[in-house]
Amino acid sequence: MVSHRSPRHPGTALTGRPAVRVAALTAAAGAVAALTTAPVGADPGSGAPQDVAARVDRLHTQAERATEKYNAASEDVDDLRDRIANVQDQAARKQSVVNRLRDDLGALAGAQYRNGGVDPSVALLLSAAPDDFLDKAATLDRIGARNADRLRQLREAQRVLDQYRAEAGRDLTELERRSAALKRHKKAVQRRLGAAQRLLDRMSPADRAAHDRASRATGRAPVLTGAASSARAAAAVAAARSVVGSPYGWGQAGPGAFDCSGLTQWSYAQAGVALPRTSQGQSGAGRRVPLSQARPGDLVIYRSDASHVAMYVGGGQVVHSPYPGAQVRYDPVGMMPVSAVTRP
Repeated sequence: MVSHRSPRHPGTALTGRPAVRVAALTAAAGAVAALTTAPVGADPGSGAPQDVAARVDRLHTQAERATEKYNAASEDVDDLRDRIANVQDQAARKQSVVNRLRDDLGALAGAQYRNGGVDPSVALLLSAAPDDFLDKAATLDRIGARNADRLRQLREAQRVLDQYRAEAGRDLTELERRSAALKRHKKAVQRRLGAAQRLLDRMSPADRAAHDRASRATGRAPVLTGAASSARAAAAVAAARSVVGSPYGWGQAGPGAFDCSGLTQWSYAQAGVALPRTSQGQSGAGRRVPLSQARPGDLVIYRSDASHVAMYVGGGQVVHSPYPGAQVRYDPVGMMPVSAVTRP
C-alpha cells in the first residue's frame, strides 16, 4: 500500500516522545474546542426562508470544520493507543530480561550457599536496590568481574523497565483525558448538527426543495472526460463512484457512510493508497496542480481552511459527501471556493 504517512517502527526506542505527542494532541483538541463550544444560535423556527437556509448552511459549515478537527484529534488518540501498546510490549520484553537475570543470580546464590554460604556481593545482586551497593566504590573490590557484569546488566534492565512503565503510565493518563475530551467535542458537534436539522424540519416542503436545489446538488452522473493520472487514481474514482447515494456519516470513513475526507480516504484505500484522515492532511498528500489541469482522481480542497475535500471525476464534476442528511453525490467542481488541487 502506498502511504503518505511516516511508517511506525514498533521496535524503536520511544524515550522523549510523549511531550511531542501530548503537545500535538492538546493543540488539536484546543482547535476543536474553539469550534464546538461556540453558541449554536437562536432556536429554529423564525425568520424568512432565505435566512433560515443561510443559518442551516452556516451550521453545516461550522460542523464540517469541527468534524475535520475532531478527525485529526481522533487520529492522534489512535496513534497514542498504538504507542501505549508498543511501550507495554517493550516493558513485557524487558521484564523477561530482568526475570532471567534474577533467576541466574538466584542460581549463583544457591550454589554459593551449598558451598558454605552466600557471598555478600551475591546477596546484593538479589536485593531490591542494587544501586546502593554500586555507589559504594570500596565494596566493588569484593565483587568478581563476572558478578559485577551481571549486576550492571540487571541494573540497566531494571532502569529501562522502570522507564517504560513510567511512559506507559503517563500515556494511559493522557489517553483517558483525551478520550473524555473527544466525547465532549463529539456531543458539541452533534448539538450543532441537531440545530441544523431542526431548522430543516421546520421548513415548508417548498422551502426545503428550494434549499436543496440551492445547496449544489445536481444528482447527475457526469460525462467523464480526460484520463486519470494513474491506475491507482482510476481505481479510486471507480470506488468513489460506486458509493454514490451512500449517506453522510459524521466522523465515518466507510464502507456504509462517509464524511467528506472519509470518502476520499476510503476510495484511495481501495486503490492501495493510504491518505491522511483529514481534509487538511489530504491537501498536502501529493503534488499540487492547477485546477485547470485537474484530472480524475485529483483531490479538490475547498475553503481557505481546507475544511472540505472532494474527488474530481472529470467533466467539470466532483464526487463528495457534502453534509448530514445528504448523500454522496456529484456536484460542479466550482460549488464553493477552491483552495487547492492535489494529485496523490
